[in-house]
Amino acid sequence: MANGQAGSVQTGQKNDFFGHPRGLSTLFFTELWERFSYYGMRALLVLFMTAEAMGSNPGLGFSVGKATAIYGLYTFFVYVLSLPGGWVADKLWGQRKAVFVGGCIIAAGHFSMAVPTTMFFYLGLALIVIGTGLLKPNVSSMVGDLYPEGGARRDAGFSIFYMGINFGAILGPLLCGVLGEGYNWHYGFSLAGFGMVLGLISYKYGYKFLGNAGDLKTGESREVLNARSRKFYTILSVTAGAIVAFTFLMSSGVINITLQTLAEYLGGAAVTITFLFFGYIIFFGGHTREEQKKLGVIFWLFILAALFWSGFEQAGSSLNLFAQDLTNRSIGDIAWLDATTASILTLIIAIPVLYMVYRVFQREDLWDFAKWVVGISSVGVLIFIWWLIQRIGIGWETPASTLQLINPFFIVVFAPIFGWLWTWLASKNANPSIPVKFGLGLFGLAAGFFVLSWGAANATEANPVSPSWLIVTYFLHTCGELCLSPVGLSSMTKLAPKSRVSQMMGIWFVAAAVGNLFAGLMAGQLETLAPTSLFWWVAMIVGGGGIVALIAAPPVKKLMGDVK
Repeated sequence: MANGQAGSVQTGQKNDFFGHPRGLSTLFFTELWERFSYYGMRALLVLFMTAEAMGSNPGLGFSVGKATAIYGLYTFFVYVLSLPGGWVADKLWGQRKAVFVGGCIIAAGHFSMAVPTTMFFYLGLALIVIGTGLLKPNVSSMVGDLYPEGGARRDAGFSIFYMGINFGAILGPLLCGVLGEGYNWHYGFSLAGFGMVLGLISYKYGYKFLGNAGDLKTGESREVLNARSRKFYTILSVTAGAIVAFTFLMSSGVINITLQTLAEYLGGAAVTITFLFFGYIIFFGGHTREEQKKLGVIFWLFILAALFWSGFEQAGSSLNLFAQDLTNRSIGDIAWLDATTASILTLIIAIPVLYMVYRVFQREDLWDFAKWVVGISSVGVLIFIWWLIQRIGIGWETPASTLQLINPFFIVVFAPIFGWLWTWLASKNANPSIPVKFGLGLFGLAAGFFVLSWGAANATEANPVSPSWLIVTYFLHTCGELCLSPVGLSSMTKLAPKSRVSQMMGIWFVAAAVGNLFAGLMAGQLETLAPTSLFWWVAMIVGGGGIVALIAAPPVKKLMGDVK
């Protein structure tokens, strides 16, 4: 509308995406391909930066400390820019435009990284950060807009959407890892870009099925919006100019500061600002005594969440390097697995797969486009299985980056189980409180690092250990994540005063951002610490946090009042 207003989502739209609005399929595939591109590139990032600059598949030749600092800065800004990205959607563009523009910028970033120069590498990272900040928070908001009635059906819609996230997180490391690490790093970055392009095509194709979801809903006049837009672009231009100038002065040596030191300063500043922010809103924010108590609980959960992510998000850095240097990834060299046998085995696997595709095509409550996506994807999976069996037959070293798919695979398998578990415990009046679940999450993370420290103690480059050490570690980390992450996201909406719900959701992103930054810095200690020592210290710190969380749980629960 001309004045920036929009009505509710159109009613009467067909519910032919597994009984949900067709618009959900649009957002499902958009997010699937965006996560494909994000996790596919992330799995390659540290490995590419630390790979030797000479050779058949040259990298950048960075030190571990520099590479993990860049990784930490990159993932930090991915989360932090979700805050202005949400503001731009709410106040200027609407979520619909923000998602599309963000996707275009992400694709441009991946294709920039496909150019084999350091300048385009940094440019690509910057573009992906900006694009993700615009797309990630707003595509989720649009899912909620498809269900104006709320209720259990909306929760089920988000569950389906969440599966799309994890399917993308499985496919990205698998395909980008095989192509990038196995053949050429820049091919992997290109594939991530093409994945995002597929997401954009799906998004534009399904635009008409979104109703009014994602339209701008400020209710303000065009003059107000234009004035705000001019002010925003002015601030954006000044900020971009300052960043470019700082980067030039830093790279030319005028400002003598390393990336590791910059990351440390940035982490300290983020923590200080967050502490000051909480101090201000709790004591001077004009809230009631009960609201102050709940804000105090959010502050405590913020600290625990940041600690959790500082360990968990080492998956793309220290754990990835462990997979590359100290894990035996060789499989196969089986004489009888020749091309003929691979074809026979693939045909056997194809029977149940194609039967399921047939059943999908027989359903009348599914959108035709979704049916074809399932069919084409199934054929693609079967071709990949045939190729993989052949590779195993002649002997194959699994790319280290592909092991990044273990965590999202476990999430797909165990998320429904944990959901059922919490519901069953609640029926028995034994459901753990929110702070207890946070403590359990930290214990799961610590247990994983204890296992990996044990494995690293027995590993050398000449005698690498079995991938089972990483598999068990990721399993324990996934259990910790399922105790903490969905519970934490829900707790922000339950505990926050009505006037600060959006701000507290932003704080949750900041906790992840701070955790990611410190994860990169901690992983950089591999330059001076043996892997077993690093993993041991991380386990001790996170485990200590879990003990404190459980000890503090009873008084924290009292501060929560009636929130369960």
